[in-house]
Amino acid sequence: MNIMTYGNMKFYSIFALTVIACANCEDVYKTKFDNVDVESIMKNERLLKNHLKCLLEDKACIPELEELKKHIPEMMETCCAKCSEKHKENGRKVALYMMEHKPDIVKKVMDKYDPQREYVKRCSEQLTASGIDITKL
Repeated sequence: MNIMTYGNMKFYSIFALTVIACANCEDVYKTKFDNVDVESIMKNERLLKNHLKCLLEDKACIPELEELKKHIPEMMETCCAKCSEKHKENGRKVALYMMEHKPDIVKKVMDKYDPQREYVKRCSEQLTASGIDITKL
């Protein structure tokens, strides 16, 4: 199993919006997670469940997920300004998948990380442009 899959799934699951699996740099998040196969993670129920436990229940996380969790507030605050196009693309894939197949989990993630939906409001233009229907959040 590729350890990098954990880093990416967390990002995508996080907000089922534009969450991005990456680590912090000065101007742009690192690209070390760019080649993660997010589709295989989303389709593997065991991996997905482990990522969500990390995110929602603060269960044991691998280092890549822990690193990502540290950056979630900044990602939300800046509408992922430091995210690469690849991060945004992968985030969009996961967001759309999660919203279609696991909307209850999306709500739990949003309730934990954006309970007032401030992120959704702040980033609504970018989300809509990405094809993410924010009215479902």
